[in-house]
Amino acid sequence: MIKNKKIVVVMPAYNAAKTLETTYREIPLDIVDEVLLVDDASTDETSKIAASLNIKLIVHAKNLGYGGNQKTCYTEALKTGADIIIMLHPDYQYTPKLIGAMSYLLESGEFDIVLGSRILGGKATNGGMPQYKYIFNRILTLFQNILMRAKLSEYHTGYRAYTKEVLQTIHWQKNSDDFVFDNQFLSQAIFANFRIGEITCPTRYFKEASSINFSRSVKYGIGCLHTAVIFRLHKMGLYKSKLFASPKQ
Repeated sequence: MIKNKKIVVVMPAYNAAKTLETTYREIPLDIVDEVLLVDDASTDETSKIAASLNIKLIVHAKNLGYGGNQKTCYTEALKTGADIIIMLHPDYQYTPKLIGAMSYLLESGEFDIVLGSRILGGKATNGGMPQYKYIFNRILTLFQNILMRAKLSEYHTGYRAYTKEVLQTIHWQKNSDDFVFDNQFLSQAIFANFRIGEITCPTRYFKEASSINFSRSVKYGIGCLHTAVIFRLHKMGLYKSKLFASPKQ
């Protein structure tokens, strides 16, 4: 705990057997109260390795997708009484060593959400990020910042920390079960005026690290732009979207 705030790390996993233990060993367990892994019907030994590490484990009977996996992660994290919830991918692409810094930023009360940004340090491609992904990232982020009138360095990192109040307020249950879930969530957070902080996060791209291919990236990009446009139209009162509906709607 940090000042009596319970910290829970959630790991949405799919075929992460080769990288899970390495990732887990770097989690600062001196401040993290619980680690929860949701195995999205992996075909490798992800669940077996998680069990050997005594990680709290939930296994989906069928693959629900990246967004569907996170829905289980957050539902279960809230059930544990978590005050701070950190999503860490078990593929060792993002360093677990920043969990402490992200937690303290949330505990300070100055932020509701903290993102681990691959862009802030200016060395995303040094870690192996494919050039086309970097270009897509910068273009999408530019349009999203314009349409949502925000100033984030990127919207596409998978390394995120939330206070429980964020998860209790945002209607993430209505979001897609696909990769665009993350983007919808962040758009909802901006719409709800949550305070978002960012820290520089070095990343690694290697064979075992999960990554979507070019065609899936294009689909994801279209989904991000669609979400940003819907955000602006909803703000202007020209269109009503369930993503940004009030609790009573």
